[in-house]
Amino acid sequence: MRHKVEHIKLANGAEGLLINIPGASVMSFDFNFRAGEYLSERHKWETAHLMEHLLLGANQLLPSATAFHAEFEKNGAYNNASTSSYDINYEAECADFEWDRILGLLLTAISKPLFLEDEFKAEFGNVKEELAARSNNHFRHLGLATRESFGFLAVTDQERLNLMNNVKLKDVIDHYQATHQTSNLRFIIAGNLKVSRKTAIKKLLANIELPVGEGRRQLPDEMPSKYNKPLYIQNDTVENIYFYIDTFRSTKLSDTEYDNLSLINTMLTESLYSMILGTARERGLVYSMSSGISQSKLSANWWFGAQISPKNIPQLFDIIVEKINDVFAGKITQDDINAAKQYALGKYQRSGQTVGGVANGYSFRYFFDETIEDYYKIPDRIEAITKQDIVYVSRSLFTDKIWGLGVLGNVSQDFIDDLNSRISPLWSYDNDSDQSEESLAKS
Repeated sequence: MRHKVEHIKLANGAEGLLINIPGASVMSFDFNFRAGEYLSERHKWETAHLMEHLLLGANQLLPSATAFHAEFEKNGAYNNASTSSYDINYEAECADFEWDRILGLLLTAISKPLFLEDEFKAEFGNVKEELAARSNNHFRHLGLATRESFGFLAVTDQERLNLMNNVKLKDVIDHYQATHQTSNLRFIIAGNLKVSRKTAIKKLLANIELPVGEGRRQLPDEMPSKYNKPLYIQNDTVENIYFYIDTFRSTKLSDTEYDNLSLINTMLTESLYSMILGTARERGLVYSMSSGISQSKLSANWWFGAQISPKNIPQLFDIIVEKINDVFAGKITQDDINAAKQYALGKYQRSGQTVGGVANGYSFRYFFDETIEDYYKIPDRIEAITKQDIVYVSRSLFTDKIWGLGVLGNVSQDFIDDLNSRISPLWSYDNDSDQSEESLAKS
């Protein structure tokens, strides 16, 4: 969808993006506070999550959570909230004709919550049920456990259930008061933002009844460290093996590096004809496999994961090593790179077909480090990807030798040690070798 982005800074310290999409029939709102779990002590880890559940409830305008949601949703509007290690997001989407009513309700919920004791007790039970359900997600359990093993601020859902009783209503109120301040607020609002509507929105946000505070909360200084042996979570009820392979480098990726790593990530696992997944499926080894890239304040991460039977996993690990070594050696053709570029371009074009999709295209980077992506330059960035840069950035994720294997299932320690030994040679490369186009062309 064609759109134009305006970055605004208000006198109260709030900042955000107004995305004008002429003719759009819906409006999208996304409000972000740096107010996640990392700001709580470990024994009260669930404070932020409980606060997020309570906030879209009783407020000075509506006497209960039920009344709030009934009023909010009566014309089909949607709202939700989410808590992560770093942030809390409040989001809404509504028909264009009621944008002002919905924005007013959302801002009232954020700025004038009542935090009633009876609703705290109800949401305490709801969060407990949510965590119990999440604890049955083996990938999530393993992912949180590996993050914690690398030294990141993370707690598994199983442990969070044990810690919940430490959180009292006063903790929730204190967390709200410490974090919900206008200078800690970032937002993205998208839709048909005519001049008069922009003016009205700016006025509403400028007058939101929250304290100014002392600025945007900073992300924690987390630097991952290699753990000494594979992480193993034994679960006798699981027939298959769940695994994650993580590798880090101790610096963040530039935009160019991120683009190149994203493309080779696509080439390795993202399609049924990809280098790793496609080969594994041809041999009948695995139904699906994923990989991805993430960044923290100080580091970059590349991970690979799947659910697979014990008898097939050694062969899959051998394929992973073989194909990543092929990347290191430059054994990827220009035709394959061009095909992956076309795939990435099509994925980019599909991502912006709705108002919410356009807003989401900006939200991660803006809320993470306040970078405003140039949406219309992404095709040029895709086109600029080169084989040389792919090889270099791929190797750079292995040269710092910060890595680990995580496994959840029911296998022996010797079995896990064998898997670990199969992949460990990947971290023996030196990225200072000759990376000229000529040398790669000969490979």
